Amino acid sequence: MTQANRPNTGPDAMPDLFAYTDGACSGNPGPGGWGCLLIAREGGTVVKQKDLSGGAKLTTNNQMELLAAISALESLTKPSRITIVTDSVYVKDGITSWIHGWKKRGWKTAANKPVKNEELWKRLDAATASHEVMWRWVKGHAGHPENERADELARAGMAPFKT
Repeated sequence: MTQANRPNTGPDAMPDLFAYTDGACSGNPGPGGWGCLLIAREGGTVVKQKDLSGGAKLTTNNQMELLAAISALESLTKPSRITIVTDSVYVKDGITSWIHGWKKRGWKTAANKPVKNEELWKRLDAATASHEVMWRWVKGHAGHPENERADELARAGMAPFKT
């Protein structure tokens, strides 16, 4: 679901909620981590901030990027309007465009091959169902402070799995 142009004012207004997500992997596959910086703003002022992170011993960068977005949405305790900011074109294009064709074709690509990371895509699709989600792409490692923080969290999530 995407947000229409609605003012965020009045007694029922929700705070502006943002999730800055990132994944990291040492080797691909290899040990990896994901990170998410959740920020709630009211009137432009940060009123709440939460760090999330995790990782796995054997994973891929794309799996970690997906898990960052999934974890952001699954951490929400009630239906919300949220903007997910990712530096992954794979995640943004996958959830906003490609997924519709995959579902129509029974989780096959346009080349009739199985969709990679199908279970994670299904989990992300389910996680978006009760929220109004806007997706925004930013260039990674380009000086966006929140994206840089998500990257730090992803690397911290990976650290226990590196040997």
